[in-house]
Amino acid sequence: MVYVFPREHVGTTDSARLGLSVSRKVGDSVTRNRVKRVLREEFARVAAAVPAELDVVVIARAGCAEYVDEHGSAALGARLGELLARAVGADPSGPRQPDAA
Repeated sequence: MVYVFPREHVGTTDSARLGLSVSRKVGDSVTRNRVKRVLREEFARVAAAVPAELDVVVIARAGCAEYVDEHGSAALGARLGELLARAVGADPSGPRQPDAA
């Protein structure tokens, strides 16, 4: 789940900020920290396309760790990019592919 909030008082060198919420329902501490690391890395890849005046909050739900295990961190990054594009209103990765059924 991705939330985007406007931020006031943005400096010229500021960029979009990321906030993470990963509950114990995701897994043990090792699993939660791995999910947070992957989310930070993938956000860094798409952050340039996110306006600097926004704060982004990502809430990892149960099953997120399994998704990373099955599909890899790049797939999680692609989903994050899609969700950010919907929230911001512009697709940072180009035309959006339809979701598989």
